Amino acid sequence: MIDKHFVVSCEWLLEHLEDPQVVIVDCRFSLADPQLGQQQYKECHIKGSYYLDLNLDLSSPVGKHGGRHPLPEPDKLAQKLSKIGVNSQETLVIAYDDSRYAFASRLWWLLRYLGHEKVAVLNGGFAAWQRVGYPVTDVVPEHKVSMGLTFIPKIQTDMVVEIVTVKERKDLQEVVLVDSRETERYLGIREPIDKIAGHIPGAVNYPWQEVTDSAGYLLPTVEQRHRWSKVENAEEIFVYCGSGVTACVNLLSLELAGIHTGKLYAGSWSDWISY
Repeated sequence: MIDKHFVVSCEWLLEHLEDPQVVIVDCRFSLADPQLGQQQYKECHIKGSYYLDLNLDLSSPVGKHGGRHPLPEPDKLAQKLSKIGVNSQETLVIAYDDSRYAFASRLWWLLRYLGHEKVAVLNGGFAAWQRVGYPVTDVVPEHKVSMGLTFIPKIQTDMVVEIVTVKERKDLQEVVLVDSRETERYLGIREPIDKIAGHIPGAVNYPWQEVTDSAGYLLPTVEQRHRWSKVENAEEIFVYCGSGVTACVNLLSLELAGIHTGKLYAGSWSDWISY
């Protein structure tokens, strides 16, 4: 049904639009305009897909610490997943956006963090779906009728690290700290979002945009492996970005490369500079 690389093609999804064991989730979002993704969804989306919002569904409210997009409360996200028909370990969830996986990969990572491995991203995203003329609609599907939770979270605590662990371990020889932001932000030349520019001392830069080509398709597996060749033998790879969202694109890339030692520093740079 799905390969081990957590990716499906538009052709595969077209053939499985009516599959009761498949749930499609639209993750489109804009950091500059938080309402845009939901507006786009209401206007036009892949038939049968539900919408999950980065701020409202895939994150918790912002606090003093924890970054700009703290991880959502597992039970609250589980309720939302149950309402759209996701059954633990049974339903295959397909996530898509139009931002080169910036937000779809957040859902991909969150589901695996909650113990649900049956999740994939749509290769090329919504743009690829439209490019080949596959069916879209403005009809919002109804929530599933259920007597209770069908999604039961089983949190994988080893997939995430907090600031204390990052500070304690980032300089160890067997640990690699990866900054996923574009190079100008990593170098502190430009900082459009956070109050302080720069990066965590000791971090190396692997911009998340390099996981895809210019059209938004994932690079072939061999290129993903080559990309991480210098750090593939690390015992742990701590990955961060501005707020723990686009870092998930790099975590997807690591999995595509066959490297399973990646962990998300969920608070990321916005948490680091809050202390």
